[in-house]
Amino acid sequence: MAEQKKRLGDERRAFLLELLKDSTTPLTGSELATRTNVSRQVIVGDITLLKAKDEPIIATSQGYLYFKQNTGVPLFERTIACTHSPDDTVKELNLMVDHGVLVKDVKIEHAVYGDLTASIMVSNRQEVKQFLDNMQNTKASLLSELTGGIHLHTIAASSVQTLDKAETALKEAGFLIDA
Repeated sequence: MAEQKKRLGDERRAFLLELLKDSTTPLTGSELATRTNVSRQVIVGDITLLKAKDEPIIATSQGYLYFKQNTGVPLFERTIACTHSPDDTVKELNLMVDHGVLVKDVKIEHAVYGDLTASIMVSNRQEVKQFLDNMQNTKASLLSELTGGIHLHTIAASSVQTLDKAETALKEAGFLIDA
């Protein structure tokens, strides 16, 4: 009986895309799997296929998001170079979100793999906590642990001044690498 409710191939991916576009919060792979009556692994494959078709889906620690640029407010971005110990990650992320910044990702330069980028997508303390709880619960390592604490972040905000204030606060806290 359950097999008949299973959404197949293109129909399932179109449904997933609709769910993601309509959602204002991240949807986990497990939630999407339940809604389509397939395994989470099938969802991971579907998301990969949708991304390959240039759908702006991002995987965050909270789940999948369809990245919608807010057309009413310009978004300014900047890449910053940081360094700190793993214990200072919560302080660094909270400092940025407290200044009204969206922390989009973290990037490192790995000696073997080259550039590695991971989506973070946190913009408030609750999302920072959720991200770090997820890291701890899964026993995952921070990318910056592979480079002795050196890493880049792409940050975004509604104004250049907001980015400047966050960057100044990071510098005062000793997290920025001077160019």
